[in-house]
Amino acid sequence: MLLKKLVLFVAAAAFAAFSGAAMAYPDKPVNYIIPFNPGGESDISARLQAPFFKKITGQDLIIQYQAGAGGAQAWSVLNDQPGDGYTIMGTNLPHIVLQPLLQNPGYATDDITNVHMFHFTPDALIVRADSEYETVQDVIDAAKEAPGQLTAGGSATNSANHIANQLFANRTGAELTYIPFTGTGAVIPALLGGEVDMVWSYTTVAAGQGDQVRMLAVAQEERHPLFPDVPTFKDLGIDIVGGAYRGIAVPESTPEDVRKELSDIIGQINADPEFIKQMEEAGFAMLDVPYEEMDDFMANRKKTYEDIARQLGAIQ
Repeated sequence: MLLKKLVLFVAAAAFAAFSGAAMAYPDKPVNYIIPFNPGGESDISARLQAPFFKKITGQDLIIQYQAGAGGAQAWSVLNDQPGDGYTIMGTNLPHIVLQPLLQNPGYATDDITNVHMFHFTPDALIVRADSEYETVQDVIDAAKEAPGQLTAGGSATNSANHIANQLFANRTGAELTYIPFTGTGAVIPALLGGEVDMVWSYTTVAAGQGDQVRMLAVAQEERHPLFPDVPTFKDLGIDIVGGAYRGIAVPESTPEDVRKELSDIIGQINADPEFIKQMEEAGFAMLDVPYEEMDDFMANRKKTYEDIARQLGAIQ
């Protein structure tokens, strides 16, 4: 009898241990889909996250790319993926709000299950280092002299860059012809190759390109610590504050406990001093919106973008 009880106890313990191991997340590599080309901010931040994800979980983040339609190609099929936590996807604001407002991208904003927003990149007006435009006022003067003749590249239509270009026209009366690209990674070669006069991009781009480019102004409340000599638009009397928020989403069928666990892992990465240092040195600004706070955060951002879209005449 004692032997039988011992066997049953060992079997029960083994089953419990096995069940616990099966429930652990993650217990295998996680596919991380970036809905843009390699080389952009979404890709850079994912690559910075990957070793910290490995340190915390012991598992790899396998970064993949599914570019197209300003991210909509990937977001429109997010919910077709298995909801087991092993396929996650980068998301971007204002893209996932403005795209469904202004067109039919194949998804609605509420179809995207964001679990964590982890950084922000302020918009910046950037020219080549040898550009004749040395200040924002130079750009304004030239644009007013020849409306629509100056070209400004940026990452897709209805993106943070596109909004910045429209706001710039509204605030200054200087109209730049916006040229959309498939992502920030495609914008930089266009600028350096002379395809466009300037770009609406981010502080990260200025940090990465060094002496090849000159940043004229940044769209944030205070100057970026990496660029103390670069004015904000507000410093110049131009009320533009904005940029791109980036986070991670999962298919809507993903269980609540997996959503929360993934959010917690991303939060742990965000709290790592070495990760913060790497992000800030790359020009990113940190943000930390966990899954539990996501509904309020998204409601606020949706209202903001809807108001801007109406102000710019993009929606009625």
